[in-house]
Amino acid sequence: MRAVLVALSCAAYVYHQSTLAFGLCLALAFTFDALDGAVARRRHMSTKAGGYFDAMADRYQELSVFAAIGCVADLWAIAMIAFAGGILTSYAKARTAIEIPIENQAWPDFFERMERLVFICVLLVADGIAIATGATSPWILTGGFALYALLANATALQRTNRAFAMLKRADAKQP
Repeated sequence: MRAVLVALSCAAYVYHQSTLAFGLCLALAFTFDALDGAVARRRHMSTKAGGYFDAMADRYQELSVFAAIGCVADLWAIAMIAFAGGILTSYAKARTAIEIPIENQAWPDFFERMERLVFICVLLVADGIAIATGATSPWILTGGFALYALLANATALQRTNRAFAMLKRADAKQP
């Protein structure tokens, strides 16, 4: 359901181009996204297949959001860099888990998925409010989105550094 809400929000944004409405709709959709996993865990209904599907759906949702912003605001380069940061943040941990057993809680990173979701929603709402009050500036969305891209990639590098250190320790333990 949440993927449908995100897709509909992106399509509506491309049509009406209201960053305020887009930010609020995404906040609602991402709230459902956070709740479904929590409910599944609470009811002891979580599965490995469900976790995998959820992670894959999350990547498609990010791509949809960034494609919509890239299309409407003509920020394709920043959208691609932002998407790469999110993907590489996820990939760094997943690839490490292929090589060695890892603990999910051992990855306390600066700009994780929840922070990224909140940031993008606040950014869109702030831009929408600025437009509605006549204080519009192209730098709110452009600068905020560029900051997002920078922080997402910094987090990917943080995870890469941690993964490399973990893998080197594992290599040192081998005979």
